[in-house]
Amino acid sequence: MPPTSTPIGTGQDELVFLDEAPRQPAAAPRSAWRVMIVDDDADVHSTTTFALGNLDMGGRPLEFVHAYSAAEARELLARERDIAVILLDVVMEQEHAGLHLVRHIRETLKLADVRIILRTGQPGYAPEIDAIRDFDINDYKTKSELTRIKLYTTVTAAIRSYEQIRRLDDHRRGLNRIVEAGSALMALHGMRDFAAGALVQAAALLGQPASGLLCVGGEGGTAQVVAACGAWQATEGRVLGPDTDPPMPPALARALAGRCNVFGDDAVALHLVGKACRTFAALLDVPCLPPELDRKLLDVFAANVAVGLDNVELVSHLHDAAFYDTLSKLPNRTRVIEILDATLASPARVAATLCLVDLDHFAETNDALGHAFGDGLLAAVAARLRDSLDRQLTVARIGGDIFCVLGDAAQVNPAAILALFQQPFEIEGQTVQVSATLGLVRLAEHDGSGTDALKDADIALKRAKTQQRAGHFYFTRNMGVEIRERVRMMHALRTAFSKHELFLAYQPQIDLATRRAVGAEALLRWRAADGRFVPPDRFIPIAEYSGLIIDIGEWVLRTACAELVRLRAAGHHEFTMSINVSQVQFRHPQFLQVLRNALADTGAPPRHVELEITESMAMEEPDTFIEMLAQVKETGVHIAIDDFGTGFSSLSHLQRLRLDRLKIDRAFVTEISGASRGSSIAEMVIQLGRNLGLSVVAEGVEDELQARVLQQLGCPLAQGFLFARPMAAGDLYGWLASQPAQNA
Repeated sequence: MPPTSTPIGTGQDELVFLDEAPRQPAAAPRSAWRVMIVDDDADVHSTTTFALGNLDMGGRPLEFVHAYSAAEARELLARERDIAVILLDVVMEQEHAGLHLVRHIRETLKLADVRIILRTGQPGYAPEIDAIRDFDINDYKTKSELTRIKLYTTVTAAIRSYEQIRRLDDHRRGLNRIVEAGSALMALHGMRDFAAGALVQAAALLGQPASGLLCVGGEGGTAQVVAACGAWQATEGRVLGPDTDPPMPPALARALAGRCNVFGDDAVALHLVGKACRTFAALLDVPCLPPELDRKLLDVFAANVAVGLDNVELVSHLHDAAFYDTLSKLPNRTRVIEILDATLASPARVAATLCLVDLDHFAETNDALGHAFGDGLLAAVAARLRDSLDRQLTVARIGGDIFCVLGDAAQVNPAAILALFQQPFEIEGQTVQVSATLGLVRLAEHDGSGTDALKDADIALKRAKTQQRAGHFYFTRNMGVEIRERVRMMHALRTAFSKHELFLAYQPQIDLATRRAVGAEALLRWRAADGRFVPPDRFIPIAEYSGLIIDIGEWVLRTACAELVRLRAAGHHEFTMSINVSQVQFRHPQFLQVLRNALADTGAPPRHVELEITESMAMEEPDTFIEMLAQVKETGVHIAIDDFGTGFSSLSHLQRLRLDRLKIDRAFVTEISGASRGSSIAEMVIQLGRNLGLSVVAEGVEDELQARVLQQLGCPLAQGFLFARPMAAGDLYGWLASQPAQNA
């Protein structure tokens, strides 16, 4: 869009500046104030010109110069003159386009008098700290806060500042002092340092030593001293008022009450208008009334200092928001990474340890007692860690209920940290006992960045939680390799499933008395693209860990049921299909519906479908499991306990589970042909099944001795390499056809 200049007519709001003669009715209109709008949004241009349409300052209207990109603004500024104010969008064609333009204006074009007002449409975005520090930015606002009145006020103040600077242009010495003072002040960090620097710079403008104070106005005619120097140094941090000792100086009281600058024979008081409803004022002792030029310089200086105070507060707020946790006031994850990077780059890494502290079962506490209680608990934990551990350690909260302790290994002691949680916490009048689990990394053994160190500590934390809550674990290189392999396997498995590399193999189950096949177990297999098989004990845990087992499990269920229907159509009417169900799959809220849909869609008869669950599944939260199992049984399917004997079953729970079959683990079958008492566990399982009225099938039968002993002990069914290896569906039909006297 081409640049345009839009003159705006005058209105009734007249502003008179210093040394400005009253406007004469017959006088010719003066040249307009030139305002450049730099924004890539055409609507911003139109709304801004509309909002300022009636602005008339000292008989001079506004003339607008429009630029729709930083590049276009550079071209215009290279040839346009007397631009008073630039309304500049921070984010345009690039994230920092506005800030780069500021640098170009100040450094390349050397335009020191033009006033720059930064605007942004992104709440929370702020100029970079170095831009605020190094350049004379008049104001910074979000577009949402720039109502018509505030825009009017902001531009008026900017033009006033511009006019004053131009009127003082002949007095270059004073102007240079102001610019130098502003740059020096912007290099200071923190409100106290900035306030002290402002006093020094103000005194320098008058060519005298600094003696005075800068304060923030309070209620009832009081003010708290932020910084003080010279004769007032003892008042720093104190509150001054009408009845304090010493009392508030009269000039300072008049400046705060009248919201104006006050010049006297022995003191100067500058009113510094802040944006955040905070009123600042500075007092300087002077030997006599400053001359007119110095008073003008101080007026301009006060306006700049007021903006600087706002910027310091903004930067402080942004710094706190970026690097500190608002709840605990501790350093946050971003700050910890900075500290970690610095530590890793220094000799301190040799003796440093990083420790993550994770509160056990915090989510349950938070849900049960409320988020306010949870926040109180987090704040209490933060305070205990900060106050109890060595002050040289970095204590941080990196997110949620996870804290961080970083420092010398001798001080980052797992036992000492865990001991801090032995005493309960008092929250909202309630006593709550909390434990923690730790994951640690020795930085001397770490080669990556601070971010990588946090990842490694998190790996160690997860390992500690899987092994034992309220314990700790140190990261090792092997753990990192293991995690990376798990991630690689997870992605490979997801791809393999989408490319149909997974398939079912079927291992027949044999009636030991007749040696006829009465069913088969469906076993999940993975043949990779290169033809190699991935063992189930490697990929099935990954599928469970990633949640992919839900989709895979549904596919297995449907595929096995469909195969059962085809077997029945081929004449094997009494054939039973056994299908393994993982704990993650079984406990999924939609599992029951998935089972019903699979049975309905495939037409598989439920009484010939058997679901195999592990003994550990049955014993974890048994009451909930029993309720769920009862609903599953209502579909008509049978239930078998797989690998029976490897867990710690309760007979009372077994009776309540409404099972149909127990499967003897292959480890107990293998023992049959070993020692003389090798069959004792298998015999106990068979006897238990008989007493409970359950069928029993033995897994892993590999020789005739095992088959014979099992049959003698009363085990009716078996499966294993002695009879058949797991085979593809097509091979199963051929195998069944080759067996004599098969079921029909």
